[in-house]
Amino acid sequence: MTVVSPYEVRRARGDQEYADLLDLRYEVFCVEQGVPRHEELDGRDHGGVHLVAVREGEVLGTCRLVFVGTTVQFSRLAVRKSARRRGIATTLLEEADAQSRAADARRLVLHAQTYARELYERAGYRTRGRPFVEAGIEHVAMEKTL
Repeated sequence: MTVVSPYEVRRARGDQEYADLLDLRYEVFCVEQGVPRHEELDGRDHGGVHLVAVREGEVLGTCRLVFVGTTVQFSRLAVRKSARRRGIATTLLEEADAQSRAADARRLVLHAQTYARELYERAGYRTRGRPFVEAGIEHVAMEKTL
């Protein structure tokens, strides 16, 4: 078993980290899951806040927050395959909550891939509505009140 040394979770810094987080998303969503590149890059990245989990300069995980009034859309959660099952996604969700509260947001919304629903439920999200297909993958809408 590979041991992952401690990592830092924070807002992305600089052009290189931004490029690295986009590369990670491409690897996870497009290569691993088959999402078309044009659907992964939805035009909302420049208006979002990008969080990263970084260890020794390597981006291990990322997610995006898009603020719309008092609602935050949480999306693009991706963790490097070699770093999964080590709490990185949970820590990114916790930091997303902290960033959202600091901006006086009242709720977070997201579209979860159905296989990951339990991760979001453990973080306090509740399902809204029925499953649907997005980018060829079954999702469910979820929300969390802060």
